[in-house]
Amino acid sequence: MVRLNRPRSANALNTQMGHDLCAAWAHVAAAVDAGAVRAVVLAAAGEGAFCGGADLKERDGMGDDAWAAQHAVFEAMVRAQPAVAVPVLGAVSGHAYAGGLELVLACDFAYGVAHARFALTEVTLGILPGLGGTQLLPRVVGERRAKELVCTGAAFSAADAHSWGILNKVCAPTRRGRRRWRR
Repeated sequence: MVRLNRPRSANALNTQMGHDLCAAWAHVAAAVDAGAVRAVVLAAAGEGAFCGGADLKERDGMGDDAWAAQHAVFEAMVRAQPAVAVPVLGAVSGHAYAGGLELVLACDFAYGVAHARFALTEVTLGILPGLGGTQLLPRVVGERRAKELVCTGAAFSAADAHSWGILNKVCAPTRRGRRRWRR
């Protein structure tokens, strides 16, 4: 399992998390090559957010060089996920905004809780999705709907995500020691 683990910041992607995810995907790839892994789950710590996108507090005041270096890490991170030679299952336990939705889109399968919300919110800040959302979203939901979602930044429900093909299934979380997903 690969787990996003910054629940106090809505599991927002900062530079360190980008490096950590690159390392995690490399570890998974090595385990796949050794025959020790046949699938991997991408999940998040906490209940409220799967991933809120980039950590804007870290980006505040970043110069062009620091931003470019961070973006290079994020690009490597987002390319490493689909390069894993086994299925990656997204377990979406809460909202997935901006880069969080892009991580979900890069999964082979995605399952989410009914209260999850989704959006590519970057446009509301005057920027475009930078982790493949503009390419992945039209493949999943169709070009016309993707244009609307990218251009408006509108949030949508887990039910919508399921009916549009982003989620394979909407699931109910259960509590029995550790979190398990019930179909």
